[in-house]
Amino acid sequence: MRRAVQRLIRGLIPVLALLLGALLALPAGAQIVSSGPDTVAVTIYRAPDRSADTPIDRSWLRGYALITERRRVSIPAGRTTLRFEGVAAGILPESAIVTGLPNGVREKNLDADLLSPRSLYSGSFGRPVTIRRTIAKRIVEEPAIIRSGPDGAAILQTRNGFVAVDCEPGREALVYDHVPANAPARPTLSVALESPAAANVTVTLSYLAWGFDWQADYVATVRPDGRTADLFAWLTLASSDTTRFADAEAMVVAGNAARDDRAPPPWLRRRGGAQTFECFPHPIAVSQGVASRADSIVVTAARFAAPPPPAPPPPPPPPMARQEDLGDLKLYRVPGRTTVAALAQKQVAMLARKAVPIELLYTVRGDESGRIDAPMLTLRVENRKDAGLGVALPAGRVAVLQPRDGTSLLIGEGAIADKAIGERVEARIAPATQVTLEDRRKTVGGDGVVELMTVRNANPHPIQFEARLDGKGFFQDLIGRNAAVTRKDGALIWAVTVPANGAQTLSYSQ
Repeated sequence: MRRAVQRLIRGLIPVLALLLGALLALPAGAQIVSSGPDTVAVTIYRAPDRSADTPIDRSWLRGYALITERRRVSIPAGRTTLRFEGVAAGILPESAIVTGLPNGVREKNLDADLLSPRSLYSGSFGRPVTIRRTIAKRIVEEPAIIRSGPDGAAILQTRNGFVAVDCEPGREALVYDHVPANAPARPTLSVALESPAAANVTVTLSYLAWGFDWQADYVATVRPDGRTADLFAWLTLASSDTTRFADAEAMVVAGNAARDDRAPPPWLRRRGGAQTFECFPHPIAVSQGVASRADSIVVTAARFAAPPPPAPPPPPPPPMARQEDLGDLKLYRVPGRTTVAALAQKQVAMLARKAVPIELLYTVRGDESGRIDAPMLTLRVENRKDAGLGVALPAGRVAVLQPRDGTSLLIGEGAIADKAIGERVEARIAPATQVTLEDRRKTVGGDGVVELMTVRNANPHPIQFEARLDGKGFFQDLIGRNAAVTRKDGALIWAVTVPANGAQTLSYSQ
């Protein structure tokens, strides 16, 4: 019996060896890398909570973009991991949609911990590095081991004990001899898939990403007649993402698209934070730029000045951005292809109109409690075709220039909300200096006449003045008691011409 079992085992050994060899010979899941898109479209949505009169804050962009990429890839049969390199660093991976694969997607993963000074330092904890110091134009190097995390002071251990980097006289840097394996140099989204056969396919990847914004910037140059102006508008595109989208089809969407989650995810906020080495008590900021892979990587502590303001825009280049309807929103398509650069902003022409009829008048507003604000110089335009416009105007800032001695000078800046065709457009651009308002509110004479307010004009020419008063509360007694007061859109309007160096008084009988 024993000999029979031994003969059986000896006979099974070659079979088991063959089976084991066959299993080992089975191909492991392949990994395919797509280094970048063949074509890309970037559609930018405005920050939902940023008002029209608030400029873009390039250090904290709260808008988002819809990125649509097309990539040509070759996939083998069986299970494969397809890595999309060069996606936006602010990608929301849960929004990613991949189409064009034979059997769809089994799993999505995002490599969020990018190669940066912070990830280099945190990924090198307990590992040897080199401290490089420059003292009196002489470079001195010393081996050390990182003994602290990326927050707070950078504590390193040397042969002579513990030191804090950037606390010695002279300039210091850390030299790394390795790169953490889990820190890719570019933002990467990977998907697991299974294909019944090898194929060359065109894959479409669409996703939302944070860290973008846009706005309209209007320039109105008043003509010498004072009744018309040349109106020009820029589309300003901004990106705080570290990924560059070259030769992109760029679009912006005007209006507020509803979104429940208006805050970047926690991992995005963590990655965006600056790494500082605290040198008791002065912190020294370290560049947040992405380092390239190399045998030896150097991160130098340095102070960086704020970026210089953008240069004045060049003369308007044709052609203009094209407006299209997008449900209740408006889409503006940038002509041709453009590059949405990383950590940058750019401007493209949106609108140009000559000799648009305008009004320059002085306005005040009164609320329900009776409080009246100070007079403001106001630009008014009727958004109609017969008035030289008749186009949807996205929210943005307005700069008004007026010719003087052969040049155009700024007389004020304001903002407008989104305006549809047919609406009145107003921008309060500057506090009045030659027009004042006297809040009287007193009874004169014996017939019970109440003088409510007096507007005085110190200009050597007549001006148009308009008071827009809340139709309820304090001002509701005005209607019907003064023929000059009318009602419009729920408000009471007192509009008068004030003569040069003259005054006008709003009064009513009790």
